[in-house]
Amino acid sequence: MGGKNKQRTKGNLRPSNSGRAAELLAKEQGTVPGFIGFGTSQSDLGYVPAIQGAEEIDSLVDSDFRMVLRKLSKKDVTTKLKAMQEFGTMCTERDTEVVKGVLPYWPRIFCKISLDHDRRVREATQQAFEKLILKVKKHLAPYLKSLMGYWLMAQCDTYTPAACAAKDAFEAAFPPSKQPEAIAFCKDEITSVLQDHLIKETPGTLSDPQTVPEEEREAKFYRVVTCSLLALKKLLCLLPDNELDSLEEKFKSLLSQNKFWKYGKHSIPQIRSAYFELVSALCQRIPQLMKEEASKVSPSVLLSIDDSDPIVCPALWEAVLYTLTTIEDCWLHVNAKKSVFPKLSSVVREGGRGLATVIYPYLLPFISKLPQTITDPKLDFFKNFLTSVVAGLSTERIKTSFSECSAVISAFFECLRFIMQQNLGEEEIEEMLVNDQLIPFIDVVLKDPRLQDGQLFNHLAETLSSWEAKVDVEKDDKTAHSLDKVLLNFWKRLSEICVEKINEPEADVKSVSGVSNLLQVLQKPKSSLKSNKKKVGKVRFADELPESNKENEKCVSSEGENSEGSELITEPSLTHNCSDLISPLRKKPLEDLVCKLAMMSINYVNERKSEQHLRFLSTLLSSFSSTQVFKMLLGDEKQSIVKAKPLEIARLAQKNPAVQFLYQKLIGWLNEDPRKDADFLVDILYSALRCCDNNMERKYVLDDLIEGDLKWNSILQVIEKACSSSDKHALVTPWLKGEILGEKLVTLSDHLCNKDLESLVSSESYFSERWALLSLVLSQHVKNDYLIGEVYVERIIVKLHETLSKAKELSEAENNDSSVSFICDVAYNYFSSAEGCLLMPSSEDLLLTLFQLCAQSKEKTHLPDFLVCKLKNTWLSGVNLLIHQTGNKYKQSTFLCLSALWLKNQVQSSPLDIKSLQVLLSAVDDLLNTLLESEDTNLLGVYIGSVMPSNSEWEKMRQSLPMQWLHRPLLEGRLSLNYECFKTDFKEQDTKKLPSHLCTSALLSKMILVALKKEVVLENNELEKIIAELLYSLQWYEELDNPPIFLTGFCEMLQKMNITYDNLCGLGNTSGLLQLLFNRSMENGTLWSLIIAKLILSRSVSSDEVKRHYRRKEGFFPLTEGNMHTIQSLCPFLSKEDKKEFIAQCIPPLLAWTKEDLCSTNGGFGHLAIFNSCLQTRSIDDGELLHGILKILISWKKDHEDIFLFSCNLSEVSPEILGVNIEIIRFLSLFLKYCSSPLAESEWDFIMCSMLAWLETTNENHALYSVPLVQLFACVSCDLACELSAFFDSATLDTIGNLPVNLISEWKEFFSQGIHSLLLPLLVTVTESEDTSETSFQNAMLKPMCETLTYIPKDQLLSQKLPSRLVAGQKTNLPEYLQTLLNTLAPLLLHRARPVQIAVYHMLYKLMPELPQYDQDNLKSYGDEEEEPALSPPAALMSLLSTQEDLLENVLGCIPVGQIVTIKPLSEDFCYVLGYLLTWKLILTFFKAASSQRQPAREGTQQGEWERKKQAPSGGA
Repeated sequence: MGGKNKQRTKGNLRPSNSGRAAELLAKEQGTVPGFIGFGTSQSDLGYVPAIQGAEEIDSLVDSDFRMVLRKLSKKDVTTKLKAMQEFGTMCTERDTEVVKGVLPYWPRIFCKISLDHDRRVREATQQAFEKLILKVKKHLAPYLKSLMGYWLMAQCDTYTPAACAAKDAFEAAFPPSKQPEAIAFCKDEITSVLQDHLIKETPGTLSDPQTVPEEEREAKFYRVVTCSLLALKKLLCLLPDNELDSLEEKFKSLLSQNKFWKYGKHSIPQIRSAYFELVSALCQRIPQLMKEEASKVSPSVLLSIDDSDPIVCPALWEAVLYTLTTIEDCWLHVNAKKSVFPKLSSVVREGGRGLATVIYPYLLPFISKLPQTITDPKLDFFKNFLTSVVAGLSTERIKTSFSECSAVISAFFECLRFIMQQNLGEEEIEEMLVNDQLIPFIDVVLKDPRLQDGQLFNHLAETLSSWEAKVDVEKDDKTAHSLDKVLLNFWKRLSEICVEKINEPEADVKSVSGVSNLLQVLQKPKSSLKSNKKKVGKVRFADELPESNKENEKCVSSEGENSEGSELITEPSLTHNCSDLISPLRKKPLEDLVCKLAMMSINYVNERKSEQHLRFLSTLLSSFSSTQVFKMLLGDEKQSIVKAKPLEIARLAQKNPAVQFLYQKLIGWLNEDPRKDADFLVDILYSALRCCDNNMERKYVLDDLIEGDLKWNSILQVIEKACSSSDKHALVTPWLKGEILGEKLVTLSDHLCNKDLESLVSSESYFSERWALLSLVLSQHVKNDYLIGEVYVERIIVKLHETLSKAKELSEAENNDSSVSFICDVAYNYFSSAEGCLLMPSSEDLLLTLFQLCAQSKEKTHLPDFLVCKLKNTWLSGVNLLIHQTGNKYKQSTFLCLSALWLKNQVQSSPLDIKSLQVLLSAVDDLLNTLLESEDTNLLGVYIGSVMPSNSEWEKMRQSLPMQWLHRPLLEGRLSLNYECFKTDFKEQDTKKLPSHLCTSALLSKMILVALKKEVVLENNELEKIIAELLYSLQWYEELDNPPIFLTGFCEMLQKMNITYDNLCGLGNTSGLLQLLFNRSMENGTLWSLIIAKLILSRSVSSDEVKRHYRRKEGFFPLTEGNMHTIQSLCPFLSKEDKKEFIAQCIPPLLAWTKEDLCSTNGGFGHLAIFNSCLQTRSIDDGELLHGILKILISWKKDHEDIFLFSCNLSEVSPEILGVNIEIIRFLSLFLKYCSSPLAESEWDFIMCSMLAWLETTNENHALYSVPLVQLFACVSCDLACELSAFFDSATLDTIGNLPVNLISEWKEFFSQGIHSLLLPLLVTVTESEDTSETSFQNAMLKPMCETLTYIPKDQLLSQKLPSRLVAGQKTNLPEYLQTLLNTLAPLLLHRARPVQIAVYHMLYKLMPELPQYDQDNLKSYGDEEEEPALSPPAALMSLLSTQEDLLENVLGCIPVGQIVTIKPLSEDFCYVLGYLLTWKLILTFFKAASSQRQPAREGTQQGEWERKKQAPSGGA
């Protein structure tokens, strides 16, 4: 047992495990091993075969396989399923020798588990079996006999996937040529297994009643019986002929069992179906045996003929036919007239009970096999049979199912023709077939349109054609004579029923329609009926089969060959000549019938104006248009055409009855009441036109008709008919292309487009019909050509374009009622249908106008929303047509070129507001997304290039941007200027219109955003250029102080549209962008320089990336404005080493400049500006260097004192000198802030004297503050004064020790006094201006000036001599100078600028402690000391407080106490609240300063009035 892994010793002749297993099994060859009972002990191996030597076999199986085989014996479905799947995998993966060891065990397992109740297990078993076969191959042979019976059953499994898997396994084991041989080898074992299942087994024997539920037992039994029956059929089909005899005894034994015959009446349909399939196979393969069992076969099959189960029916009818064919005396064993035919009649009368497509194809083979003895008397039999078939047609199911209706009709005609053929010469039967069957059958169908879908008329035509052909072939034969009589009788009776249907005043619509359809089909007897036929199952009898086919058609398939969904049969079409020829036997009676019906119809039309008969006449004439019919329709009426008609028309009418009928009858009918569905009258018109000899005659007639006889709606219908049929179009092509129609349509378009100018009011339908006509002639194409002449198409489009161009001149209300909507519909249809046609110039102009109307805002076009939507759809369809033209024809298009130029002009020249720009961008987005659909990937790039401005155009737009953006960079010292460039201001422009640069950059950014999403490659660095211009626009906006709302809205719009720097850079290659920005910064400076700083600050660009561009410091010199601004912008991001290098480049030139060069950019001004920018970043800690620069400036003063603006008139000073003074002053301020080393006395004198002199200049030139450089000069002068004031104010004993001896006293006695004596009056003067906004550039100097005034000492404040300002009636105890100071400063607490409010507060705060003493001095003068003294704060403050309370009441009056209110900074309300709170703080300071002994008295005197006011701060806050 052990030693699995031991090596075999030399000379060991014992066979291998698999070999011994095969040998053991060979000893028991021919037996089917049974299972040992399953025990509960672990050593009980239930999978072991009960054969000799079993005790050794367990050792032959691999341990893994042993485990899987044990699992397969479990009851749990999931366990078995997984085990079987694992078994299949192991068979694939393990070595062949290992797998062969399983073979002795496999038959038992397979035979049991292939019948498992769970279908998944059965499928998995067959799949695993296939893998086993592929592995062991021919080694399976010894086990075939024990497997084959169950294997055949598995191939017939009712679960299709399991059956397919079993078939796949069978084909893997045996190729088709070897399969009969394999079956023959195991035939006896197969037959035994299957017979046992059919005869011996029961639900109780197949499954354990104690463990398996009854329902499951029965289901398994029924499945096993079904599979066994089908497996027997398969055995018969596959078995070679020479092997059949050896099985005859076994089948005789089976057929002798009554249990077998009972399966034909079994309650389970699957069993009955399998039974009948087996009967068919037995009849086919062992006919002699079936003849012997005729007494059992015949009743079993024929008496089941009414079984209407859909599963059973196909197999049953096959069995019926095989029984009739195989057993000639089958009718001896059943009563045909009492048992079989009544059942058949019942099924047929009921329409096959839902199985007409299955049953009815078998009816003809069935009756053809009936012996005459059974059908006598033939007349009654066939009459009853056909009557039953016709009755089945009346069932509701047949009427509603096309396939079933077709099956019934087809069977009826097949049987009718067969019976007629078999009984020609027997007049009674012939008359019965025509008079009692065919004609009533046609009558039934004529009354019900649902039955007309069943191809009855085509079958009738085919039947007549077959009879006519036989008459022609056998002219003098008796058969021909009989058929001739049949045909005459048929036409006579058909004429009667047709006349009956038509000859009624109120003819039934369905019947009339049926008659017209019937006549149309009969006119074309060679109709392609067969091409419309569904494929039907064909049954061939064994004795009819050629020998070569017998082997392949031994069994008739039961898998739905007769089903409804079969393929169509395609047969060669008949020749044109045959299809047009009508047999003489049909031509005359058909023409007579048509003439009779036409005459009857015209009479009803003339006498009763019957529309139903007129419609019928139209249908007749469409199929039977001839001068003979029209002549008959005219009757005896004389020609009555108006004499005014042209000569050609008069002659034509005289010659041609059809033309005469057209003028005398048809025109009157067309012009009666307008009918929406009068197209049948137009059909009559075309029928008449067909009777003309040539196209020119037709053109003459139609040209004459449209000149006055035909209304527009009739013309529309005539052209619609021409478009619907190539035959009709061919008739009227010369007329459609002709001048008369073309000119009339051009006139119509002019009339329609100008209808708004007319006073006549017409109905909507009046115009809509005419617009529909225009749309039709423009949109319909035949072979890529226009319906009418191209010249007229172009003229019509020109009219539409002219009207559309005037739409902007109308109001929205007028546009609502205008032609624009109709023009949109016409143009849309034109563009949508013009595929393959090159757009003509006029249509491209129309397309451009449509686009322009959609790309402009409603305020400009005055179009309502619904029209804008229509316009959009229309121009998009036009562009779509344009770009999909073959051969790059769009390159010849003017639309793309003109639309690009128009867009360029819109954003550069036309002032746009935000709404207009949004509409434009939306239209461009739609346009570009459409262009992306073009096969030419370069198209979009070329289009963007067409819109792209040139460099000079960009520069012009940049220069046109308002220059207020410079205010902040100048004030903050980020840029330096020495010339005036403030030319444009928002106040000079429309504050709602966007600058052209913003519009252009937004448009192009939107365009490249669309292009980049589709990875379109742009040429000439257009991507970098557009992004650079967008950054320029955004930087311009960002630098503005308090930008207008419409500019903020513009930026928000860009964000919503995802037009951002990050998005644009993320989609494309922008490696050259930074270089481009650097080049422009070096060339132009200004905003370009600030853009680089912004990118670095926002971390969009790293410092290292920028550093590559300024590595060579010498490249920035000699200085230009661009170089200077670039360095200034980079300063905050430069390293100390880089700054030192730049400073090193600047210092030598500062020493060498002449007077003229001091003020130039490449002179003192520029280099000092760079030095200041470096100093501003606090990166210069070299005191010696700073002192050196200061000495240079002192030397400048000595050498060129006239450039220092000391006490001079700035209106006469050049901007260059102003610029250099600003930089000098800025340096001195930075010097004081960052230089820690002590200064010499001469240096202090230079700084302080210069400061005071510059302040005097500032004071004397306040009228020039509107000039930006003067304003900047004032700011930096005040900054310097503020720095000095702060320095001396914060001086400590330590710092004073380092100063010159008299410097502090000089500062206090002279310089400080001088500063405040200049600035306080200046504050009063400046605050009296109209513009009080803190954010106004003209008030920029308020902040440094007011900050300086906060340092004013109290004694200097009190000593200030301001112009007297006293208020009449104002109660005061203060001296005049003090009251003037209060009256001057207090109102400034309400100023709109916060610096003024804060500075005034600080100054008044210093005065408050001085005021109470004047109240004490004056109280002593009161005589009556017993009276309570009446004291109050200064009247100026009280008056101001009262004003402030009124203002705040409006702002905060409705807000409850305690609620937090947010007030917008810099707003007017903010200033009111701030001033109010500061005023209260001053009042409280005043009380605090009063002497303690007087304070209670003061408070008491004010108790009434003041109580409310004291609460105000808390409420306001």
